[in-house]
Amino acid sequence: MDEKEIQLKRRNNEEQATAERARILGLPYLDTRSFENEIALVPDLLEVGQMHKDFIIPLQRGGGEEHYQFMVTSQTPKSVIERMRQEYTDEGEKADFFLISGSAYKVFMLRYDPPKQIHYDDIKIAGEGDSETIASVSQTLNMVSTEKVFDFLIDQADKLGASDIHIENMRGGIRIRMRVDGILHPVANIDKDRYRIFMGELSSRANVSTASNKPQSGHMQKEIHRDGASHLLNIRVETIPTMYGQDAVLRLFNFDESLLNLDLLGLSKEELAEINEVISHPRGLVLMVGPTGSGKSTTLYSMLNALNTPDRKIITLEDPIEYGITGISQIPIHTNDGGSFAEGLRSVLRLDPDVVMVGEIRDADTAKTAIQASITGHLVLSSFHANSTSAAFSRMIDLIGVNPIFSSSIRLVVAQRLVRKLSDSKRERPATEAETKYIREVLMGVEPERLAGVNLTEIKLYDPVTSEEDPFGYSGRTVIMEQLVVGEDIQAFIRGDVADADASEIEKVARSNGMMTLEQKGVLAALRGETTLEEVSRVI
Repeated sequence: MDEKEIQLKRRNNEEQATAERARILGLPYLDTRSFENEIALVPDLLEVGQMHKDFIIPLQRGGGEEHYQFMVTSQTPKSVIERMRQEYTDEGEKADFFLISGSAYKVFMLRYDPPKQIHYDDIKIAGEGDSETIASVSQTLNMVSTEKVFDFLIDQADKLGASDIHIENMRGGIRIRMRVDGILHPVANIDKDRYRIFMGELSSRANVSTASNKPQSGHMQKEIHRDGASHLLNIRVETIPTMYGQDAVLRLFNFDESLLNLDLLGLSKEELAEINEVISHPRGLVLMVGPTGSGKSTTLYSMLNALNTPDRKIITLEDPIEYGITGISQIPIHTNDGGSFAEGLRSVLRLDPDVVMVGEIRDADTAKTAIQASITGHLVLSSFHANSTSAAFSRMIDLIGVNPIFSSSIRLVVAQRLVRKLSDSKRERPATEAETKYIREVLMGVEPERLAGVNLTEIKLYDPVTSEEDPFGYSGRTVIMEQLVVGEDIQAFIRGDVADADASEIEKVARSNGMMTLEQKGVLAALRGETTLEEVSRVI
């Protein structure tokens, strides 16, 4: 028997007991179940305070014959019924009383006196050394009602644009931190009982055990409603046992399919044309490289969206699936349970796909299978851990050895980072002598047309301006991208024709072919006032 059936049975039993009680008290019994949520209320006849105190509810106001009706419960004092009946009789009116169940009384009282909506203060991110804000947010989180605190935290994290929520056990309590624009910020310190609520919710929603002594992965979704609109939040959950309890990290993915668009990545016309030219080919291998959290998945999904037409069969292999895209077959690969990308890729190739995305190349078997697929009539997209495009080649060679087939399959490698964008309140200043020297050295050899609008004679830079409303001077992030289109001279390194195939030599050749490095792209972003040199240095 499920919960709903149990509740119905309890209510039936209660109504039967109430009917028997009415017979004993000499009052007519009224079963309100058919109308208790629809019947019009009778306001201003009784004060809400009296309705609570005397367990009495107005049912009908007097009509032409001044005939009033009230609902009472077995807790209503008999003296109250007699007094009211006499008062209405003295006024030449009539009052009837019906006995209802306690459950019916609660339903009507929720309509007459609905619980007041409590509005909690929004969570604010504290600036460096701002203990007052942390204390204030901590107090708010400890005050939010038990059934709402978990959803409140996620809703506030989404409102702040946080990518992660970190719930960490400390000796004296629980620390909550959020990653906003790539930076981890302390948010609150909460009581242990709040932690138990969070873990209980994760257990039921993300299917992770609160008693496990092993790392776990889970997934959940939450519909966010704000300002008349709503969006679906995908949440990846990771837990790990620590000295004081299980720590949890919730990674938030705010999915909006319309934003998965290459035109929205801030690429130049030349860079966008290079990507479109490569992915329009029916075969080949495209690699996205960069650390965790650099936006690789978003760029890969944007490429898939550009390719997502009715005449193409597109299959993805992911661990886990981060975004669901209409028109694409997405397959979860559970690597924690023994699944592998290589095995999954071999299976899906039998389905005759035109495009395959492999979530990540982690081992030699997956790399070789992806390479094989890319030379047999499939376009293969994947991510790979490397610091730069040139480092990706040397890492792949370390993984699979010198491989002539790899040289003919790889068509494009893109390295990516996300840097924080300066707020509109930014302040312009002249570059120092050391900064000027550094900028000129980094941009040496860059084609003049790529420096359009940048004055290297009198170099200007920008600093963040902080305020109470904007404690960091940054708002959002922008992508910095390094693209290496593989030509014959790069293929020579991969085939082993060139003895010294280290990353620096590959980069030197790529730069001579016009590639701009991540550092160069970052410096240009700083000169345009999009970010700062400090932010570029931190990320790159």
